[in-house]
Amino acid sequence: MTAMASSAPEVQVKQAVLVTPSDPTPNHLLKLSALDSQLFLRFTIEYLLIYRPLRFNGVDRDDVVGRVKSGLGRALVPYYPLAGRVRVRSDGSCLEVVCRGQGAVFVEATADFTVSDFEKAPSYVTEWRRLLALEVADVLQGAPPLVVQLTWLSDGAAALGVGFSHCICDGIGSVEFLKLFAQLSTGRRNGPTADFKPKPIWQRHLLDKTPFRQQPSQSHHPEFNRVTDHCKFMTRFTADKLTPTSVTFHEWGLNELKHSISPTTQVITSFEVLSAHIWKSWATALNFPPHQSLKLLFSVDIRHRVKPSLPTGYYGNGIVLGCAQTTAGNLTEKGLAYATELIKEAKNRVDNNYVHEVVDSVSLNGASCVPDPVGVLILSQWSRLGLEMVDFGLGRPVHLAPVCTDRYCILLPVDDHSRSMKVMLAVPSVAVDKYLNLLRDI
Repeated sequence: MTAMASSAPEVQVKQAVLVTPSDPTPNHLLKLSALDSQLFLRFTIEYLLIYRPLRFNGVDRDDVVGRVKSGLGRALVPYYPLAGRVRVRSDGSCLEVVCRGQGAVFVEATADFTVSDFEKAPSYVTEWRRLLALEVADVLQGAPPLVVQLTWLSDGAAALGVGFSHCICDGIGSVEFLKLFAQLSTGRRNGPTADFKPKPIWQRHLLDKTPFRQQPSQSHHPEFNRVTDHCKFMTRFTADKLTPTSVTFHEWGLNELKHSISPTTQVITSFEVLSAHIWKSWATALNFPPHQSLKLLFSVDIRHRVKPSLPTGYYGNGIVLGCAQTTAGNLTEKGLAYATELIKEAKNRVDNNYVHEVVDSVSLNGASCVPDPVGVLILSQWSRLGLEMVDFGLGRPVHLAPVCTDRYCILLPVDDHSRSMKVMLAVPSVAVDKYLNLLRDI
């Protein structure tokens, strides 16, 4: 055990059980789409929701736990694939879910953390790891695709850690499940789950390979192309060399960034300009060689970019990667407007044809369609998913975070500030001060 791990607040597991669907569900195999089956999506989306201390009288923890477990069992009826198990199809073409009502994992625990511990970044990458104690390394080895952990903190607050297999759902789909799960846990939805909106839609065939289409060129999809490593890029990002950071941008700060590059009528989104500011600050702080090629990868929701649109309630991976690319020299020396325009162009490239090129590429090339990590900063926007609305009868979460803050940048919502965003990213320790100074300099 490392010194950092040994100094972490203690977490004690009280119970760990399988929760199965509360009603009978279909026993069959469900095929996952080509996008679901991508190698780089075979990991777990891990959310951490922190709730304020329960200060009112009459709160019975056992009652809360019972309601949450009951709500989980009920939510697994319409979302029964989350109670299944993922495996590779016998022909090796893609993944599938074996639906036999096997169940999701529920864990109850206690910990020495307090709610104030989550007002800033963790001290090291894995400090909050045990708030989702069952770490699913490989869902294809029979692990459950859904894990829920309710941890009671020492000051009466609560932490809810939730892990979803990314093979089965994306961020939008996972939060749709969480909203129903929360409603069923609080009794705000007492009728049959079949009546709620939106109804979960499987229909993964909608993102299957197009028959008779020629193999697309990857030159139009730089997210899958390798770049030359001029600086031993990945050696900078081992966990012991990283320091987690957390910086909040309120609405006024985002507006300042926008006005600094576009005082006219050009439409620039908060996501575009903040992503550009993060990317530029990160690259400048890390002092890459000017000729090092750098990429910013980010998810683009395709639900309404494909034709026809994906149906409301589709909870599979309705995303592809947007990719902005340039050299470190251009990114650090040119103005913020340059990086913002690269990101805007990367978003605008994603249309119906682009999506189907990606689907066909991953179907035809399989293991070769994996983004190369060299020169890459990956950014994920959680700030518009609705996580801040998920209430299990504990009130709305006061803090939201990834379970582990690592080299992937997460944009998070901020409690009571709907137009603000929190940026969480682990940066090589030797560059963290410079990165924070640049990021905070609006």
